[in-house]
Amino acid sequence: MLPVGTEKHEASKMRRVSAVFPRFVMVLSICCLMVNVSRAADDKDKSDIDKRIEASARVLDEVMATPDKAIPDKVMEHAKCIAVIPSMVKIAIGFGGSHGKGVATCRTEDGRWSAIAPITITGGSWGLQLGGQAIDLVMIITSQSGMEHMLSDKFKLGADASAAAGPVGRDAGADTDIKMKAEVLTYSRARGLFAGIDLNGSAVTQDKDETRLLYGSFKPFTEILEGKVAPTTASAPFLSAVRKYSEQSREERQSRNNGGEGTPATASHP
Repeated sequence: MLPVGTEKHEASKMRRVSAVFPRFVMVLSICCLMVNVSRAADDKDKSDIDKRIEASARVLDEVMATPDKAIPDKVMEHAKCIAVIPSMVKIAIGFGGSHGKGVATCRTEDGRWSAIAPITITGGSWGLQLGGQAIDLVMIITSQSGMEHMLSDKFKLGADASAAAGPVGRDAGADTDIKMKAEVLTYSRARGLFAGIDLNGSAVTQDKDETRLLYGSFKPFTEILEGKVAPTTASAPFLSAVRKYSEQSREERQSRNNGGEGTPATASHP
């Protein structure tokens, strides 16, 4: 049998434990909830990136599906880098700006297309004139100097790299030759209309947050676009579309030069 003082001490200890335990459980529950919310947010962000990649591939598919309004074969064949920003939106009323997120890939030294780099583009109120709705943007980097600008983590169109509204039509000729002197050819699509657009003054930067989400850790822009980072599975739709249309353009041009002879381009993605 315990002394009276000891019993009182044990009873007091039990009361303290009983009082603290519910608080501990509540704090633990809140912590678990916050972790789950954080994970859910990460999963949502990851899902958003995957959807953006798929949307970028879909933009290329839909643009190239109409020969008389598509990006010219010569442009696609000689592209150094290709960037797509699906659903760019206006962020102010009247004189304001526009902002969008997308992905980019560049040709590596061995001629392959690099892993994709998440990008953002922010510019003045140059676009979205058709009622202010979202538009799809496509940028084709046509020269080595333009590619070097793209490999930096930020460049400004018209200042760091010359830009021009790109010609349209798979068989576009003289106009294409003239405009390909620009380092970047730019296009927009809204309400089913696809045409060149002036993006001068717009800044293109690496989206570092989405880069971390896509690759699990931060990867420098240059390393990704120079082919030093392995593509993720989620990148497949966009890279497949880029390979398809850049190679298809070369094959179709060669076929036309041979008087229609030659192997036709395949329609399926690699």
